[in-house]
Amino acid sequence: MSKRPARLVRLVVPAALVLAAFGVLAARHHSAATPVAAAALQEPKQKEFTISAHKYGFSPQQFEVQQDDLVKIALQTEDIPHSFTIDGYRIAKRVNPGQTVVFEFRADQAGKFPFYCNLKIDEGCKAMRGELIVRPR
Repeated sequence: MSKRPARLVRLVVPAALVLAAFGVLAARHHSAATPVAAAALQEPKQKEFTISAHKYGFSPQQFEVQQDDLVKIALQTEDIPHSFTIDGYRIAKRVNPGQTVVFEFRADQAGKFPFYCNLKIDEGCKAMRGELIVRPR
């Protein structure tokens, strides 16, 4: 038997043991950091809101979600037709008195997004404003 394979084994085995030790240390460090990282990276959720449009406002006037949440809105009115428009999300929904319009969208952009009534049935519709706040993850 030549000396070359024995010499190779003497070099490879200690190197493998050193690499295995680093792997165990790295795994321990990663598992210790995982709960903190998991808490910081919350999973997207479904958020549901009922928005009432009325002469001449929205209730609530402001609502807040986290980025990537699935937002479900039930839009309703009792007086005259209204709309709910968010240009930043390309949403424009119309609701008639006594009806409820339900729609969903993914809040994939962080920021503040004004919403408003885009109908011109009554001069007061121009005053109907609100704000969607999407907090970054």
